[in-house]
Amino acid sequence: MHFFRPAIGVAARACVPSGRNLRASRSGHGSRLFTGTGDPGWSASSGGDEGLMPSAYLPLLRTPGAAAFFLSAAAGRVGIAMTGLGLIWLVHARTGSYGTAGLATAGFAVTEALLGPYLARLIDRFGQPRVLPFALVAHGAAIAAVLAARTPAAMIVAATCAGAAVPQLGALTAARWAHLLRPNEANQTKPADRAGELATAFSLESLANATAFLLGPVLVAGLGAAGNPAVASAIAAALILIGGGTLAAQHRTAPPPRKAGTGGGPPAFVPLLGGLHLAVGVYFGTLSVAITAFAVGQGTPGAAAPIILAASLGGLLSGWFYGRRRRRAPVTVQLVAVTAYLTGTALLLPVAPSPVWLGAAAVLTEAAVPPTLVLLAVLTERSVRPAVLTEAFTWNNSSTAAGSAIAAALAGRLADSAGTSAAFALAPAAGLALLALALAAGRVRTR
Repeated sequence: MHFFRPAIGVAARACVPSGRNLRASRSGHGSRLFTGTGDPGWSASSGGDEGLMPSAYLPLLRTPGAAAFFLSAAAGRVGIAMTGLGLIWLVHARTGSYGTAGLATAGFAVTEALLGPYLARLIDRFGQPRVLPFALVAHGAAIAAVLAARTPAAMIVAATCAGAAVPQLGALTAARWAHLLRPNEANQTKPADRAGELATAFSLESLANATAFLLGPVLVAGLGAAGNPAVASAIAAALILIGGGTLAAQHRTAPPPRKAGTGGGPPAFVPLLGGLHLAVGVYFGTLSVAITAFAVGQGTPGAAAPIILAASLGGLLSGWFYGRRRRRAPVTVQLVAVTAYLTGTALLLPVAPSPVWLGAAAVLTEAAVPPTLVLLAVLTERSVRPAVLTEAFTWNNSSTAAGSAIAAALAGRLADSAGTSAAFALAPAAGLALLALALAAGRVRTR
């Protein structure tokens, strides 16, 4: 889980059982969802909340090896958050064309979304320490080619190649958390009750990703405005190479390579996860376009940045508090509740009469995003075989990216033809789709 986060959110990114709830059990490489009551992977008892845990994140980071891989990936994530915007600044500075810059960035994004899962499949098959260094070398070489290119075509081709090899550090660390906190064939000594900390671990991942997508674009914009877009792209690549290289060197916490013959096809639950992430992407893409269009239409274009920042900080705060509290409710029940909240608050967006109203509505809606992403991450971890976990997280990212791209294009057309209220209407529609799929998730039984 890259915890894909496009422009609006630049906030949180990054978990699962249900009313006929989905509960997890590990049995070799088989699917692990089954129906029942209670949720031992989340809490030992039922009903209500366990309460606030002020130091919930610290025990995770004190787990041997955890802080090292978390901080390594965190550095690389800042580089990933810088790369797309950095390409826009760099290519535009070299060519004077936003069209060329857009093509280069689109090429990067498309190959990342389409080829990332196949790179993740190789990582599941052969292990992070063996595959990640090759991906890093390829990505670094491609960015170097972008920096050295002198023609628009060369820049576009090099940027496209860079996207194909960019490592999905979020998915890699999510797989490490699952390996570290759950008993498995490679490590039978881990206590089973630590699986209840996975939601907190994924919340921590969400916070790291949100912070990266707040800091990275600001750094790129500052360097680009100062006339140093090449420096921004070089720093982004250096962070990815250093963070990813340090992660690859940490063998102890890496999940073991998948044994030959244990891959198989995706479980029946995976298409439902894809639909959930596609709907999340529609929400992201809608707000990324509609907020800017609304601010410009109101004659206050400068209001867009504060609205986005407020929503992003609200999401950060929501994710922080969500991870500090362990809940006893089945996770699909939680997912239904949080998506219902998102749908309800998103209804405030199309009727916003002013930037102040829109800002408040965006903050309220954004509060649902980090819990949703964490719950989906846990659903993924409990729904697929350990042998394909990194690939599953990466497909989730690709689904979110696809939804965001579709919604951004559609929201733009609606804003032009029918006004920003029509564009914002896609947000509660996405919430309603999420709610329907969350309800369906509570009734799914996998083999």
